[in-house]
Formats: sequence, C-alpha cells, structure tokens
Amino acid sequence: MASKVYFTDMHVGMNSSLLDKFRRLIDKAGIASIDFKDKFVAVKVHFGEYGNMAFLRQQYARVICDRVKELGGKPFLTDCNTLYVGYRNNVLGHLDAAYMNGYNPLATGVHTIIADGLRGTDEREIPIEGGQYCKTAKIGAAIAEADIIISLTHFKGHVNAGFGGCLKNIGMGCGSKKGKMEMHSSGTPRISKSRCIGCGMCVRHCNNSGVNIVEGKAVIDEANCVGCGYCIAYCPKGAIMTKWDEAKPVMNRKIAEYTKAVLAGKPGFHVSLVVDVSPECDCDSCNDVPVIPDIGMFASFDPVALDRACVDAANRAPIVPGSAADKDEAHDHAQAHDVFRIVHPDTDWEAGLIHAEKLGIGTNEYELVKI
Repeated sequence: MASKVYFTDMHVGMNSSLLDKFRRLIDKAGIASIDFKDKFVAVKVHFGEYGNMAFLRQQYARVICDRVKELGGKPFLTDCNTLYVGYRNNVLGHLDAAYMNGYNPLATGVHTIIADGLRGTDEREIPIEGGQYCKTAKIGAAIAEADIIISLTHFKGHVNAGFGGCLKNIGMGCGSKKGKMEMHSSGTPRISKSRCIGCGMCVRHCNNSGVNIVEGKAVIDEANCVGCGYCIAYCPKGAIMTKWDEAKPVMNRKIAEYTKAVLAGKPGFHVSLVVDVSPECDCDSCNDVPVIPDIGMFASFDPVALDRACVDAANRAPIVPGSAADKDEAHDHAQAHDVFRIVHPDTDWEAGLIHAEKLGIGTNEYELVKI
C-alpha cells in the first residue's frame, strides 16, 4: 500500500509565518499519534559545517521540540561526529559549529547532544535484520538509547549519494566514526605522511596490531587491520582517513541498512525541507547556488516514501539558470529530468531507495496529501 506523505509549499500570507505552517504540517501528518509521555526523543538534524549557509535554520527544530514537549516527551537535538577533519570531527568542535549556527539551548529550548561522544567512539552495535552488506550497525550511543527517533532533514545534493535526504540523515548521520567508515569504505584506512607526527596514538588504540610506527610515521598493516576506524577517531592530526573507496550504489544500500538499525523497534517521524537545494552536502564549509527553486516541506512516518516524494518533486522543478545543474544535457529533455544525476552523473541515488524497500523500511509508493 502507498504511504501518505504530507506536503505544503513555502507560500504564506501576511497573518501567518512559515513556522506556523510548519507546525500545521507536522500536526496534519500525525505527530501527536505517537506516545511521547516521558520518552527520550532524539531529533536528528544536520547542524551544518561552519561557513555553510544552506543548512536548516534552527527555528524549524524549535517547533518540533516545542511540540514534542507539549506532548510529554523529552526531546534533544543530535548528530554524530564526522570522519573528515573539520569543525564537526569531535564533540568540542561539533558543538562550536552547532552553537554558531544557532543550534544552542537558548535558541532551540533543548540540549544539543553529540551522540557518539568525544571522539566518535561512543557507540552501540545493533543487529541489522536482513542486512546484505552489514550484519550490525555502529550507532551513536545517545541515538541508540533514545526511545523515539524524529528526523529533520535538509534535502540537497550529495557528491556520493546523489542526494542527501531522510535515509542519509538517519543512516549515515547516526553512524559512529566506525560506522561511517564501514559505509564509506570497503577496506582499510590510509595515512597522510605529511600530517602524521608519529605520536603512536593510533598504535595504542588498535586492538589488532593493524598499525605500526615505522621510521617516525604510522603505517597500516594490511594483513592485520580490520577496518574498525578507531585509529581515525584517535589521531590528533587527522592524518588517518578512510579511503572513500566504496562503490556509490553499495554505499547507498549500506545507508539503508543502517537506517533500518536506527529505526528498529522504535516509533519514528520524519520531516524534509526541499529548500536551498545546494548541489553538495551541508558537510562542506561552503555552499553553491541552489540547483532548483524552493519547493516546500514534506512529512511522513515512512522515510522511503518521504525521500521518493522529495526527489520526484525536485525532478519536476525547473533548473536554476547558472547553477551546477544548468548544463547542456539538462536542456535536452521535454519535461522530466534527474537533477541529481545531472550534477553528479556517477551516482545512483535510487539504489538506496530500492534496497530500503526490500529491507521493509518503507515503500516507494506514496500518496501526496497537500495541505
């Protein structure tokens, strides 16, 4: 059966606001049907790398958190640390970025918790029923221990996934560093010799003799390394990195499997805003011109249907002149186009949605309810 996806555009009159409209959307979509009483509610959102201006404004998160509190829940805003070196690589920098971008308790009314801890190693391992690529998922502890999951997603492009939607926000976003490495890479990490200072921190935190110091530099022992990613988390200079070598369709399928683990046995509610649709992820410290005009706000209990509805709406929208999607091939169509494959032609965003449906997370069939 088709899942219901609720939608409203970005138009408002003089006596209303987008936040009023946003609240009406989540109410119409049925958020109040969840039993929030005395439950810990993880509101998963991307806080945005500092310098990026396309991330979602914190006021949307406040509306959700206020509504959850009215319904008796205990919400907190959350994300997990990143693999790459940047503000969001550890708790202190991550909170700096979140607070500078407005995701602080004064603005949102709730606490901001980085779910996988100081270095990205605070995780819970959750079995993935029916997992083809991953048997377990390494999920940030605070998210794994929450009673209810709400995802608030900025829908945009992504260099590896094609687009960053609800599944990526949950699956990749809730993975610890070890989990993110498993999704991004099919093997062992690599070491930048120019960054390595030979401190031995990686050796001290490796349980498998997978890394050694040779002539003052860390060297991966390919025979012993199991690809756990702990050396990445503990390197003080960001010298150890994932190889980013996983095939893109496989990465999207792994994201779907991680999404299943995050949501397993818990109520979930999902919201996506198709606005400021930048060609790249909010993980970048900058953002380009949007590739399509702002479309609106979507909400559903089904994360697969939600992503499908958002990408369908994006592909029906006109391409913004001068944007990264404004290429010659974009004008060779009569009506339909795939804006994300135009921008990132070697990606396969559909692979994740198909795999997610096979896993029983949701369905690609949806009924769009306009409010």
